Amino acid sequence: MLFNSIEFAIFLPIVFALYWLFQKNHRIQLWILLGASYLFYGWWDWRFLGLIALSSFIDFFIGLGLGQTDDPKRRKLLLAASLVANLGLLGFFKYFNFFTEAFVDAFSLFGMSLEKSRLDIILPVGISFYTFQTLSYTFDVYKKQLTPTKDVLAFLGFVSFFPQLVAGPIERASHLLGQFYSPRKFEYSTAVCGVRLIVWGLFKKVVIADNAAILVDEIFSNYQDQNSLSLILGSVLFALQIYGDFSGYSDIAIGLSRMFGFDLMMNFRFPYLAQNINDFWKRWHISLSTWFRDYVYIPLGGSRGSTLFSLRNVMAIFLISGFWHGANWNYLVWGAIHGVMYIPFFINKAHQNLHQEPFWMKLPKIFLTFSVVCIAWIFFRADSLGQALDYLGHLWSNEGSGNYIFSQTKRTMIFGVVAIFSGIMLAAEAYFESRQKSEVLLPSKYLLLLALSIVFFGAFKNHESFIYFQF
Repeated sequence: MLFNSIEFAIFLPIVFALYWLFQKNHRIQLWILLGASYLFYGWWDWRFLGLIALSSFIDFFIGLGLGQTDDPKRRKLLLAASLVANLGLLGFFKYFNFFTEAFVDAFSLFGMSLEKSRLDIILPVGISFYTFQTLSYTFDVYKKQLTPTKDVLAFLGFVSFFPQLVAGPIERASHLLGQFYSPRKFEYSTAVCGVRLIVWGLFKKVVIADNAAILVDEIFSNYQDQNSLSLILGSVLFALQIYGDFSGYSDIAIGLSRMFGFDLMMNFRFPYLAQNINDFWKRWHISLSTWFRDYVYIPLGGSRGSTLFSLRNVMAIFLISGFWHGANWNYLVWGAIHGVMYIPFFINKAHQNLHQEPFWMKLPKIFLTFSVVCIAWIFFRADSLGQALDYLGHLWSNEGSGNYIFSQTKRTMIFGVVAIFSGIMLAAEAYFESRQKSEVLLPSKYLLLLALSIVFFGAFKNHESFIYFQF
């Protein structure tokens, strides 16, 4: 069930009305939320429900076990059980075929011929997100930073909360779980704030991302025939597509949660205004980058020790982050590019005084950072590593003579829609950042204009799924 679908437009008001109808009975509210979340998730495939329930109960009971013992060996065994169960499920559904093929390819280097065997595995929607969410609970309980919950209903709700279930933000139990304990009281101003974010998110998704996708898909499918300008625009359009798509989802998720009286963490903070790659990763997919920082980078030793030791940890995080996105060499290269570009700023800490300069002085650094990000996005979008390298080769050589975007009036109009509304989006972000705001909350008079743009310019006929659902 997509946020930008007719089914969800029917689902949401019914759940919203039922939920607040019982605001004097907190437990009934939790049951309504849990039922709605499982219906929402099962809409894709009812078989996914058993998987998320299994993952939830495993970590719930492991949390109880950790709370009942101080024996170091037993605690480590319980933590290991959580890791094996959660990462085992994630690894099987997401990485089994990748590792099988890599294993066969490795043996072929020694002259051994093995038959490649692929399993027809359906990747459960959002498994990477809720797996990390439940693991963070176990880690925090293990480190005694969090008291294990005894409220199974609240915990099931925490894992399956439908606004952020399939594409984040990846929440921490220390922030979200506690909100399921206390009764919620309807606040009109909070609900209106949520609606504003939902409209802003839908605008980014259906007006910018889905229209950009029409052009991006064709450019990447026929890149051999395109000239350099077309290929450059293809990478820029994909940068706008994935940002409008993913940050739009996060805005909708945060807005929905506020409608139900919950507060989710910020996941994006105007990343295309970043002045270097270090700054970019303080703004892009914040819930994932901070997860890796707290549960991988710091346990590896963080920045303690020698510079070389710290750089090893930094590169490890970026490679793992790339691999988290998918079982494909493209994602590893994408992570490696960001890691290599991150290291110089990590060493000299040049990002510390970025926000003290006038905006016009920031523009060259913003442009350079965006250019690097766009190059890396080519590897993220391409079907294979070879295609990404070939795309870059054609971009550099300018061998193609075609220009997909400007060869047809309709395509040029779509490009114009994306360019104009992306400019509006970035201008709004620059305005709110200049006032030290972390999200765009437009006045009601502008929301009407956004709603009209969604109706008139939204690519509803494409009915595009959100990109990060595949991760």
